[in-house]
Amino acid sequence: MDSASTPAWRPVSHHGFAEVRQQITNGQNALFTLRNWQPGELIADFSAGSISSEPTYLTVQVGEGMHITLQPEFLQYINHSCEPNVFFDTTLMQLVALKEIAAGTELAFFYPSSEWEMTQSFRCYCGKPGCLGEIRGAAYLSREAAASYRFTGFIQSCLAKKADKKVA
Repeated sequence: MDSASTPAWRPVSHHGFAEVRQQITNGQNALFTLRNWQPGELIADFSAGSISSEPTYLTVQVGEGMHITLQPEFLQYINHSCEPNVFFDTTLMQLVALKEIAAGTELAFFYPSSEWEMTQSFRCYCGKPGCLGEIRGAAYLSREAAASYRFTGFIQSCLAKKADKKVA
């Protein structure tokens, strides 16, 4: 079969402004936008489906020992990128566009933007020029790397405490 005519993704579920697609070659799911977005634009409100004291690979950290599952559930398919196009604002409970996003683009966020120490670190293969490689959480970012990203209020406070310890 001609690979140029074979789609790389197949639709799994439709959610108004976005759809979950599954990569045919490896079965990985991702969330793709179906419309254009401008920087700062509200993409979706979200809430805590559940609150846990322990992180999982599906939770977002909102405080010390506080991790939430996202509602609506399809937001869990927003994967990591070292050059994110969306941000989970856990203070306002809103998903916002970080940059201009064209319809058909995969939505991606920077996992350490909401995770201090990840329960499952991983090797990033996003392929972006500024790819950080090993993704373990904001606790492991250099000051230079951290300066390039937007972080939740909780992670900002953790980074400030880390900086204060280095000064002391």
